[in-house]
Formats: sequence, C-alpha cells, structure tokens
Amino acid sequence: MRICIPVSENKGLESIAYNHFGSAPFFLIYDSEDKQVKTIENEDMNHAHGMCQPLKAIGGEAVDAILVGGIGAGALNKLNNQGIKVYRVENDTVLKNVELLNNNKLAEFSVNNSCNHHDCH
Repeated sequence: MRICIPVSENKGLESIAYNHFGSAPFFLIYDSEDKQVKTIENEDMNHAHGMCQPLKAIGGEAVDAILVGGIGAGALNKLNNQGIKVYRVENDTVLKNVELLNNNKLAEFSVNNSCNHHDCH
C-alpha cells in the first residue's frame, strides 16, 4: 500500500502529520511493502481557497490512502473519485499514524466531517 502523509517539514517517518492537505508544504509517500519513503513538494501550494487539485499537489503519484488532520470537501471528493481513501490522523509522527492505519484505528473522512476553511484541525 502506498500512503501519502502531508507534512510541514521532512524528518522521514519521524515527521509530524500536517493539519490540512492543501496547504502542506511537503508530502511523504510511504510504501508499506518495501518500507521506502519518498518526499515531494506540494505542486498545488498556491491554489485559491476551495480549488485544491489533490492529484496535482502530490505530483501525480499513485497512492492508496491519504493520512491528514483535515481536508476540504472538494479535495476529498476528487480523491475518493480516484479510489483514494482519506483518514484523519492523530497529532503524532508519520510512523505512528501508519501503525494506527494498519491496525484500523484511524477514522475515514467523509464529506460531513471535512474542513470548510484552511485552519482545520
């Protein structure tokens, strides 16, 4: 499984998961099969509010899941339409949140619990 986690700074698996998808400076792509981590810069950082292009933001990387503190309904719908599930993280490291996902302990976002502003927590 390829998991994308937005972060504010790259500290590998010790990075803290970011609180909002669209405004994250970086994304870590963690491959749970080979345990490799790839870092990419947000390619859609300066989008207008509500106009996030999540696939552009992650540089077209193929991922199965996104782990994040918050995400807008538009971005969530675009990701879900591509078969990508989005889960709400704990305010902890990437590694801890991947472990929580693997143990089915992260809640999946729905449009009803998505963000409606850029300061979502």
